[in-house]
Amino acid sequence: MKAQESFSVVMNLKTEPTDKIDFTESNIGISFNKKINSKNKITNTLEYSNLKVNYELESNESAWELNGFNQIQNTFAISHELSNATNLNFSITPTANFQHNLDVNDLSVLGSFEINQQLNSKTTINIGVARTTILGNPGFLPTLSVNYKISNESNLLIGFPNSKISYSNNIRNQFSLTNSFNGNYYHIDAHNPDNNASKITLSQMSSAFEYERNVDKNWFLNFKAGYDFDKKYNIIDNDNHKVYDFNTGNGYILGIGIKYKQ
Repeated sequence: MKAQESFSVVMNLKTEPTDKIDFTESNIGISFNKKINSKNKITNTLEYSNLKVNYELESNESAWELNGFNQIQNTFAISHELSNATNLNFSITPTANFQHNLDVNDLSVLGSFEINQQLNSKTTINIGVARTTILGNPGFLPTLSVNYKISNESNLLIGFPNSKISYSNNIRNQFSLTNSFNGNYYHIDAHNPDNNASKITLSQMSSAFEYERNVDKNWFLNFKAGYDFDKKYNIIDNDNHKVYDFNTGNGYILGIGIKYKQ
């Protein structure tokens, strides 16, 4: 039974200075997965993240007081083996994205459905659809990726929204180059009656180099350095119209994480 169960705790801290605004995000996630039988596996991940935003002195932020945001989300996923070469993956993610005060309007449901097809011993293709926030606002988008095992030490994933090439020279070290489209949104507490602002949205394309080190049997350290392209940080009204564009400019990202896994 223990061999069929896995538990992990992950903590990350990421900072990103841009031309006008500095972003600092911290998060913690607790994940549990269990193989129910030979064909079905479930995974549940509970996460909390906090985003701090620091503006230039001449910024208009003081009129909005948009200096901190919170997210709580829980992802429940099921993987079903349809055949030796085909898996069906389904996930549902209730999420609460809010500024300071949590209420029912801050709740939303995300999720995904994906087919994983193994073409041969080295190549797997994934195709599906997801309700996601990678473009800022929640919406449905197609997902597609091809995973190719180059060798026992290296692997290549090409697709949308994530791509990755990884290399491991031994059981303790893994080096990766990643590219991902990612974003999020947060409802704001104080509405300006002149423009009916209701939330802020963030989106960007992130390219990064990552290094993960297995420092002990159960402990891992992760270091990340990269750059965010086409970064957007906007205030949106109830009709998803742009109220204000902060024009942040692009910025480099630095991150460190620690993971416990058993």
